[in-house]
Order: sequence, then C-alpha cells, then structure tokens
Amino acid sequence: MPHVERYTVHIDAHELADLRTRLDRVRLPERETVPDAAQGFELARLMTLLDAWRAHDWRAAEARWNAIPLYRVVLDGLGIAFWHVRSPEPAALPLVLTHGWPGSMLEFEQVLGPLSDPVAHGGSAREAFHLVVPALPGFGFSDRPREPGWHPGRTAQAWAELMTVLGYRRFGAHGGDWGAFVSTELARIAADRIVGLHLTTPVAAPLPQDRRTASPAEQRMLDRRDRHMSDGYGFGMLMGTRPQTLGYSLLDSPAGLAAWLGEKFTAYADTRPEAGGGVSLSRQLDNIALYWLTGTGAATARWYWEALRWVPRTAAAENAQPVTTPTACSLFPADPWPTARRWAERRYPDLHSWHELDRGGHFPGMEQPDLLVSEIRHAFRGLRG
Repeated sequence: MPHVERYTVHIDAHELADLRTRLDRVRLPERETVPDAAQGFELARLMTLLDAWRAHDWRAAEARWNAIPLYRVVLDGLGIAFWHVRSPEPAALPLVLTHGWPGSMLEFEQVLGPLSDPVAHGGSAREAFHLVVPALPGFGFSDRPREPGWHPGRTAQAWAELMTVLGYRRFGAHGGDWGAFVSTELARIAADRIVGLHLTTPVAAPLPQDRRTASPAEQRMLDRRDRHMSDGYGFGMLMGTRPQTLGYSLLDSPAGLAAWLGEKFTAYADTRPEAGGGVSLSRQLDNIALYWLTGTGAATARWYWEALRWVPRTAAAENAQPVTTPTACSLFPADPWPTARRWAERRYPDLHSWHELDRGGHFPGMEQPDLLVSEIRHAFRGLRG
C-alpha cells in the first residue's frame, strides 16, 4: 500500500529574493495597437497584475495553506500532492475535487470549509463531505512527470487508487475544465465506486447533426464555441504541440507567466461588476505565484500535449464511451464552452440535474464559491445511500 506522508509548504528565501529581482527587472513590450484584447493580454492589465505581485505576501499564503491538511503519496510511480479534509460529521460522503488549467488545487480553497463542515457554515450535517483535492500531475506540489503518458485517463486511474489508499470504497467526483475529463473518466472506469458525478464543464461536444437541427439558443452556443476555437484557443494548440518551447519562457520570465495565465483568468471569468468582477487579483496571484515558485510552467503546459493525444478526437468517439453514473451539471454563463443539455445527455444518460446559472465563469470556486458549494450540495442530494 502506498505510504501517505504529511507535507509542509515552504519555499526557500533565495527563491523569493530571485522572484523580487526578476519582477523589478521585467522587460515589457510597447502597448498593443488596438483598443481591446484582440491582440492578447493588454499591457495595462499586465502592469496592474505585476504591481500587485510585487506586493503579494507568499509567506502569508504558505501559512494559510499549511493550515489545511496537505499530503503526498506516490501513485503509479509519481508523487501526488493532495489536500485531505475530513468532515467532523461521521456520515459525510467522500468527494474528490479535480481542477484544471490555468488553475490548481487552489480553485477549491474557498469551498473546503463549507463542504466539509456545513453546520459551521449555516448548512445541514446531512450535506457534509470528506474532501480529497489532488494536484494534477505536473501541477503545484505534485511531481513533474519525467516520461510521457500522464494524461487524464492515467490520472483517473491514479485517483481511484488514491481513494482506495485513503480507505474510501464509495465516493463522489467533481471537476471542471480538465478536471471534468478526469472526473468523467474516473466515473467510467470505476462506475461501481462512484455514487455521483458533478461537472461544471460537461465533456460533450456537438455532433454534425446537432448543427443542422440547432435551436436558436443552441446556435448561439455553437457560434460561441466556434469563435473560441478560432480566436481564443491558440494557447491550447501551442501547449498541445510545442509545450517545451513555450516552457522556457514560462520558467524564465515572471511577466511571461503572469500574462499567459492572467489572460485566461480574465477572458474566461464573469468580469461584470454585478457578478462580482471575476477572479480577484489576490486569488490570481496566489495561483500564478504557485506556478512560478514550484517551477511548473512547462509541466503544466505539457499536460495539454498529453491530454490532446488522449482525448477522443471526435464527438462521436466521446459518445461511444457513455458514463452511466448519476450526473449533475452546473453551467456558468461566462464559460467559453457552452453546452446544450441534449448534447450532454448522449454522454451522460443518467443526467438528473442541469442548472444554467446567471453569473460566474470558468473558475466558479474562485469567482462564486458560495454558488459552487450550493451546486455541489444539490448534485449529491439523494445519492448518499
């Protein structure tokens, strides 16, 4: 049985000093020649982000994270870091939460308390969860793979083993972005163990006939997905084909890393003032600093290289692998991958809940943590057994 050991976050002082020096010596290009983000992350936004990074208190973040039970274990030859927050409620349901890119396990920091100890946060003891929050291979305090093959499928196998190591026979799964791919595969390969699946990014692409029969609402979704693929997904194609080339810049330039991640934290979030303004600068910087100080810019980019070679290349291929686990989906309006329910029902035939929210984006745990807590609680009502 793999050995689980407690892990303490601590970055050497010389690494923090090196970061401060690099931030003080950043070399920036001239301003973009257009009045919007059509050429990428605007100079003014980056300068604001870098100014905030210079004032970021990494030691305070370390202390906050070290107050959460953090562990490491070797699974399939790779060291995986994970938070394991046990509920004070003995009948709590185990739940594994999986993040994506450009996020990290920090996507779930704000929901740990309400989900694990609902009574202390105005909820019911019947809605408590034992939480397991792993860092994807190559992300954060997990090891960086030294060999190819760490894709969502292999990761799902590792998560199943992790839950066995922790003594959880039956459990739920939640994921968004690449975490949705891992969670969907986990529900497929361990169907006898997964009581329910909750997704904020359903893995369900439209088929050609869906385009021919689209309703007006579905056509708007298709148009948005097409615009994103043609004018917003260049980052994914680059990481999916040449992650090593990009990785040199992400490891050597804090400004480059901040722009690469910060663009998506802006573009994929619900930045309307009435919706809360998106992901706060402080939350963005915790995540960006985590990437920098763990040296994982290249490894996280390489995840796309692995994943895009593993993911079924067509919607028909995806639908040939249906997931029979009871599934609930929460759709946030600023997500760049809008999905119609009838597309999802082919992949998830036991789709018992479908909520389209009025605020929030691709990072609900960072943008709308209270709403995400409510959605997860709702998703698993009646599934605890």
